[in-house]
Amino acid sequence: MSDLGARERSLLQEAAGWRLIGLLFECPVGGWREKVAAVTSEIADAELGAAAETAQAEATEGLYHSLFGPGGPVSAREVSYRESVELGHLMSELACYYGAFAYQPGTQEVDDHVAVEAGFVGYLRLKEAYALASGDAERAAVTAEAARRFIDDHLAAMAEPLAAALGASGSRYLATAAAALLRRTGGG
Repeated sequence: MSDLGARERSLLQEAAGWRLIGLLFECPVGGWREKVAAVTSEIADAELGAAAETAQAEATEGLYHSLFGPGGPVSAREVSYRESVELGHLMSELACYYGAFAYQPGTQEVDDHVAVEAGFVGYLRLKEAYALASGDAERAAVTAEAARRFIDDHLAAMAEPLAAALGASGSRYLATAAAALLRRTGGG
């Protein structure tokens, strides 16, 4: 593998940003704070860095469940933001995406949860950087196209309504994470 070029370094930064967004949307249990701190040290995005810093003080399991739990005012699931999609079809499509790239989420959330989907895009960016560093331009192009389509077909559908709902939620770290997600999906 050759030395990393500017594109590979940029992809690694992007991967870390997507991973951090995914982490911020996970329930803050176990070693969550340590994971957030570790990924935060790898990003250059000031907005996400601020969200991670705020999360260290603000995030609790109770806050998470009061927002995203049953009966909560916000859904973290893509299916909630689709007007005419069958859950089985959506879950099958996501399973195909994840399986095609051997993605295994590090969270117990369902496949259409924003944390899983954002983590997947981060994973794809890592795979793209690796392919470029390995000199495999074709594999890098396939992975880049998959990431672009996944963002457009899945994350973009929920980014704006999620950002609006969390902007009014009182949770600064989740509102900032949602704004970063919206920005990365082409909104905002």
